[in-house]
Amino acid sequence: MPVPPDPARPTAPGGPSTGPKRRDAARNRQALIDAARELFAREGLQVPTDRIAKAAGIGNATFYRHFPDRDALVEEIFRGTAETLGEAAAEALARDEAWPALAGYFERIFALVSRDRGLNDLVTAAAGRSAFLDDISRGNAATVTTLVARAQEEGTLRTDVAAMDVLVLMGPLLRAMPALVADHPEGWRRPLALLLDAFRPTGHPLPGTPVPPERLDQTFSRLWQT
Repeated sequence: MPVPPDPARPTAPGGPSTGPKRRDAARNRQALIDAARELFAREGLQVPTDRIAKAAGIGNATFYRHFPDRDALVEEIFRGTAETLGEAAAEALARDEAWPALAGYFERIFALVSRDRGLNDLVTAAAGRSAFLDDISRGNAATVTTLVARAQEEGTLRTDVAAMDVLVLMGPLLRAMPALVADHPEGWRRPLALLLDAFRPTGHPLPGTPVPPERLDQTFSRLWQT
């Protein structure tokens, strides 16, 4: 005669009660990631968590069992993209000539952002929300600062331009990406080429001073609020 299970004894890993629950949890987690990735790409990072949960076919409570907040979900989704951005920076810094390295670095970022509105938010307006997002912002600023200084030493970039000038001008152009690519996927290439050309060693001296590095994130936050 079979011995009935002891209700006080935990079921072994992979047993009849834990196995299906673990599979259901894994499916729910993946459904959240898939739904969020699609919504972020189409609408940006500010999509409410209840819409993400609804699109995944689960409840809000289930969402928070997997992710404590939206930023944790953002980090999960974009960790691979952050690695790609890091690789782009490393490749640019390894090039011998600074100007093509700088131009190529921005071209690569613009190509990535043109396909994903969530990534647009990530690289233009997400700093200050988490250590993960701050690392992306700081890494980008450090790369641009190094390439600008090298290009100026080579004589291929005007000497009165600061790295913060480049970042301040690139931010709004990146932010305009959804409008630029709505009818023409390559619509960002022309304005980017025009903007890059403004940094070349020609033209009139610049007035005033650049935005201090420590105020860059604050400047962008104010810009997106207007």
